Amino acid sequence: MSSDTVTQQPPGRTAALGFIFALALMNSVSFGLMIPILPNLVKQFSGGDTALASDWNAAFGTAWGIMQFFAAPVLGLLSDRIGRRPVLLISLFGLGVDFLFMAIAPSLAWLFVGRILNGMTAASFSTANAYLADITPPDRRAKAFGLIGSAFSFGFLVGPVLGGLLGDISLRLPFMVAAGLTFANWLYGLLILPESLPPERRMKRFEWARANPLGSLRLLRAHKGLTGLALVGFLFQLAHTVLPAIFVLYAGHRYNWSPTVIGLTLAGSGAAGIFVQVALVGPVVARIGERGALLLGTIGGAAGFAWYGLATTGLTYLWGIPIFALMTFIQPGLQGLMTRRVSPTEQGQLQGANSALQAIASVAGPALFGLTFAATLRHPATQAWPGLPILLAAGLLLIAFALALVVARPAPPNPT
Repeated sequence: MSSDTVTQQPPGRTAALGFIFALALMNSVSFGLMIPILPNLVKQFSGGDTALASDWNAAFGTAWGIMQFFAAPVLGLLSDRIGRRPVLLISLFGLGVDFLFMAIAPSLAWLFVGRILNGMTAASFSTANAYLADITPPDRRAKAFGLIGSAFSFGFLVGPVLGGLLGDISLRLPFMVAAGLTFANWLYGLLILPESLPPERRMKRFEWARANPLGSLRLLRAHKGLTGLALVGFLFQLAHTVLPAIFVLYAGHRYNWSPTVIGLTLAGSGAAGIFVQVALVGPVVARIGERGALLLGTIGGAAGFAWYGLATTGLTYLWGIPIFALMTFIQPGLQGLMTRRVSPTEQGQLQGANSALQAIASVAGPALFGLTFAATLRHPATQAWPGLPILLAAGLLLIAFALALVVARPAPPNPT
């Protein structure tokens, strides 16, 4: 790997970016496997009641987000203190155990416990972002985050299709496959992953005052422009929870789609996201900058959500996929702007703070969207508007767009 793409990377560590790409790919495949299955498993435990299943899905998502809120800042700060590699490996191993736990859960209560454990260990995404910031110079980070984003999209292309097919065999089988993929990724990292943060660039000591969720958020106030950008990211993450919260139940109810059709639809959305990330993010960011990419992503995402929420037929819904794919520009632009504003010793804290905000979104989102969807099914006055939760998500991204117009300014010189 050439010196103009990776900084401060000792010889023998050229596999690092490949591992992060593989981590993103295999993790997203693992999570994608569950997307068409978990809500249907909850529905099975709920006696086939769609509205009750939506209530339970909201509770599951809220519990997962609460655990992320408390665990992510601790792991982010820990990665600044002891390095990224051990945190990544611990998170991956725990995640594999969690998938196995959910595969054998005999009741909703045990499945709920599995989601709590999953929330505690699913921190590899934020630590991977910190790792990527370590090995990539600031002016190339948006492109690098776009490349890693394509791995997530490809995983979500393959995962839901595979999950739908396996789920038609057994609703438990996708969890077993997800566990196997996660353990394979852990073994791969154990054998080849180098450390990205050398000892001289680590924090001198671990401070619990900065590891608690509120303490981690203080970092956002310590650097000019970070708070506004973080709020844009929070609104994006909150809006983004709508489809994980309701899509499987929504598509089954409104369009009568089976798990296989749902998986294929998610695959199509993933394919569109891959195209944007691989073919468009680099040249578009080079032309319009990270700020322009963020604005394009927020307004495109708002338009895509509005299309989805108003689509009265499955075919109409599918025509909205290319518009929705524009939301892919948000993360590369946002991460590029934010990582420029902190020093190398604070990249883990930044990602921990972002994960804490994402966790808050994960707490609020399932309740906001899941309970709204359940209410539309229960009340005659709103039964004709099952897409109302998705329209709410469109509104959130419109607010994010308006805020980004104000706060997404060029970054000051990168701290050292």
